Amino acid sequence: MQKSLSAVFEKDLIRLKLEIEAYNNEEKLWIKAEGINNSAGNLCLHILGNLNNYIGTILGNTDYVRNRPAEFSEKTTKDQLLKSIDDTTEIVKNIILGLDSSVFDQTYPDNVFGHEMKTNYFLIHLLGHLNYHLGQINYHRRILCYN
Repeated sequence: MQKSLSAVFEKDLIRLKLEIEAYNNEEKLWIKAEGINNSAGNLCLHILGNLNNYIGTILGNTDYVRNRPAEFSEKTTKDQLLKSIDDTTEIVKNIILGLDSSVFDQTYPDNVFGHEMKTNYFLIHLLGHLNYHLGQINYHRRILCYN
């Protein structure tokens, strides 16, 4: 389970990087298309904040401090987004691979949903969350970059 989770997170974060790289105009990363509430850049920041918080800080004891509102309001450069994706990929991969295998069957340390859940369950949820927003970014890019 551990190696599989790490590999799938890495694969999907590489897909996120490819999506961000595919924006032919950096300004389009920050446009909210009609009928879409968030820009691709902000969704990317949200994905990275989510993973750095729930895997980095909580499971890996990193010093990351999440600012969730900023994930939806701040802007940065495309190059900084790409670097942050690379950094987050390494953090997520290394933390998951470095966890004692018993952690996956233990209760996740943060009561995110108002009830206890196993760490393996929450990590699977985080993969789903990543892919949900990855699909939104893909759709956003195709709307803005091909029209």
